[in-house]
Amino acid sequence: MAGRPRTYTLVTPPGDDHDRLLLVFHGSTQNAGVFRSFTGTAFDHVGGAAVAYLDGFRGNWNDSRKASRFPARVQNIDDVAFAEAAVKQLGDGRPVYAAGFSNGGGMVIRLLHERPDLLDGGAVIAAQQPAPDNFVLPGLPVVPKPVLLFHGTKDRIVPYGGGQMAAWARFAFKVGGTMLSAPDTAAYFAARNGITAAPVTVDLPPRAGEPGRTSVSRTDYREDGHAPVTLYTVHGGGHTIPGATPSPRLMGRTAADVYATEAIAEFFALSPSGRRRP
Repeated sequence: MAGRPRTYTLVTPPGDDHDRLLLVFHGSTQNAGVFRSFTGTAFDHVGGAAVAYLDGFRGNWNDSRKASRFPARVQNIDDVAFAEAAVKQLGDGRPVYAAGFSNGGGMVIRLLHERPDLLDGGAVIAAQQPAPDNFVLPGLPVVPKPVLLFHGTKDRIVPYGGGQMAAWARFAFKVGGTMLSAPDTAAYFAARNGITAAPVTVDLPPRAGEPGRTSVSRTDYREDGHAPVTLYTVHGGGHTIPGATPSPRLMGRTAADVYATEAIAEFFALSPSGRRRP
């Protein structure tokens, strides 16, 4: 963008049954290839959708937080234009969804506010809505969209309870500012979607054969005629992506009772059976 070449990796399932597009935004210091390995290529198989792994600028995205100091923010890289170009090149008129982890989740939050016309919904993993004084996009018109969230209660990088990241994390990742808690982030998007009904929380049963080092609850904000919002809370989980591939130990425990890719496919009806046509 702005004369700067940008890259992505496109993965399509066998056959022609991929009438959805999923954009994937990696976390800080990663790229598309690293993220695919980091997740055991789980996102390659999200319900039969075509999956585009986008590469950030020098390992980061110019996301929705004011108080960031990495090169993508300092140089004001237009990652929104990059996402738009990817949708134009790959979308082909089909519904487009986005999923992002950590800094990539912050990029999905930015797109949901700044260019909701590009997306039919967004999934945010281990990231939160910035507090008003830390948000780069105040006052934009609200366009309701389905939002799916995942967050671990023992996340040492992006605390589940919100506030500021730990000092070491602010230094290491060149970020700062205050964030809403994970539950408040879910409530924020539910309010944007016009949902006034009280949320409903259920505990998920343990997945058979898994060690049970974490547990998961799901909080649903749903009301007829309104785009839904769901938060998966991973009790005891770290700064990780729920699924079959554990993250490095220093990032905390990885939930196995819910797989993020399966939940994304179900929430956005990406599976070949039961797809919703636009």
